[in-house]
Amino acid sequence: MPLTQEQLAEIDGLRESRSPTRRATVPAIEDLLYTPVPVLDHGFIRVIDYMGDDAAIVQAARVSYGRGTRRVQDDAGLINYLMRHGHTTPFEMCEIKYHIKLPIFVARQWIRHRTANVNEYSARYSVLDKEYYVPAPDQLASQSGSNRQGRGDALSGEEAAHVLAILKGDAERCYAHYEELLNEDEAGERRDPARAGLSRELARMNLTLSTYTQWYWKIDLHNLMHFLALRADGHAQYEIRVYAEAMLETLRRWVPLTAAAFTEYRLGGARLSATALAVVRRLLAGETLTAADSGLSAREWRELMTTLGRLP
Repeated sequence: MPLTQEQLAEIDGLRESRSPTRRATVPAIEDLLYTPVPVLDHGFIRVIDYMGDDAAIVQAARVSYGRGTRRVQDDAGLINYLMRHGHTTPFEMCEIKYHIKLPIFVARQWIRHRTANVNEYSARYSVLDKEYYVPAPDQLASQSGSNRQGRGDALSGEEAAHVLAILKGDAERCYAHYEELLNEDEAGERRDPARAGLSRELARMNLTLSTYTQWYWKIDLHNLMHFLALRADGHAQYEIRVYAEAMLETLRRWVPLTAAAFTEYRLGGARLSATALAVVRRLLAGETLTAADSGLSAREWRELMTTLGRLP
């Protein structure tokens, strides 16, 4: 469901307002403030507020009073060093706050990241909108045979159409029953004056996990990058990964030097165990190794060979 005219007017009003400040601001993220970035079929992310920038990270690391005469490449070099060696506290000096609209089943996976401040839309107090997530046909897949958390081959033809019909039908039916249990119209008045209706806190329990919820989510930069490292990874579930990918773009706008270091050392890099590092050294020395004599488990061997580009 698109944003209402009232919501669009509120966003326009927020974007037109200006507040004088002595705080550091970042023009690229200022340009994005309050604007919804679409995700999935009805979801979005919005940057609501932020504190700090790349210079704040450098300042915290050096415990200095100002920017002085430092050059951008000096800041980039220090940020790269901090990222490379896992010195995380300077990144905790920066924070960002998002408004996120997402399916409930994604929210329940997301909330496992416990290092953020969260305030979720209350279905005890308000009525949830009639919006639910239906996967695109190309995202319908069978259970993976090798990964109990993953997807296998895509469904097609009549089977895919049947699954979509079930998902849509169940969501529609559950929401219709939700409205019936509430016995409320949009103004909060009784639809059927002869019935009191069920309380909102009880009526909500019949909704499907595909129903959309919303929350404000505030997190420091270090923990945001931890979230993104896990959820923007290709092994993450698609429905949470697309949110992480949208948030990666906000990271690049907000703290470009940090985002570049994060991409280089976390997203694009690899961590090796002591045994795996020994295997790499032996390979560089010209030894011919197999999984059996590497000292690694079969799974670790496959992962290492994939990282080294020796497996597809």
